[in-house]
Amino acid sequence: MTRFRNMSLDAFGDALASHTATPGGGCASALSGALAAGLVAMVARTTIGEKFADRSAEMGEIAAEGDQLKDDLLALVDEDAEAFDRVMEAFRLPRETPDEQEARSAAIQEAYSGATDPPTRVCVLSVRVLELAAAVAERGNPNAVSDAGVAALLAATALEGGALNVRINLGSLNDETVRTTRKAEVDDAQTRGRQLLDQVQAAVRDQLS
Repeated sequence: MTRFRNMSLDAFGDALASHTATPGGGCASALSGALAAGLVAMVARTTIGEKFADRSAEMGEIAAEGDQLKDDLLALVDEDAEAFDRVMEAFRLPRETPDEQEARSAAIQEAYSGATDPPTRVCVLSVRVLELAAAVAERGNPNAVSDAGVAALLAATALEGGALNVRINLGSLNDETVRTTRKAEVDDAQTRGRQLLDQVQAAVRDQLS
């Protein structure tokens, strides 16, 4: 199985541009979130030392959490692709007999339900990245405030992209409970994420004006 997270940038870019369904928008969203988390960790690390003694401990914790978020989101690049591949596998199941048709339909529904999980997690993790981006934008090294701003933009892209991928899969689901639960999770994440993006952009503008 292809591991997209282990590809070079060139190879991943070529795979993204190819005719295959994966990697697609869900993978790109997870990668955007990972890049955002990496930038947050970097800004935090530039805010550790004697000059920032009053906040070094906090920034050390943010850097460590940023590293973990980066790794979690990189893992979701592959998890998203694997989930969608399972949808395609379900569609390829035989459907010659009524029993096969019933089994195929159930497999498709299960696969679509599973395909909502990685992008939902991208949304949730991206909100946390945005919370950390707000912290480093407001209290981090002012020389790196533009990096905090870019981190927030990338995290917001991950969040909105993840939400799109959840919604398109929900459209194929018959389970109203799953549809309602997932939609609520995504709606809440988007509301919070957009507030945080505004907060970060205001902090960045204040320091760059």
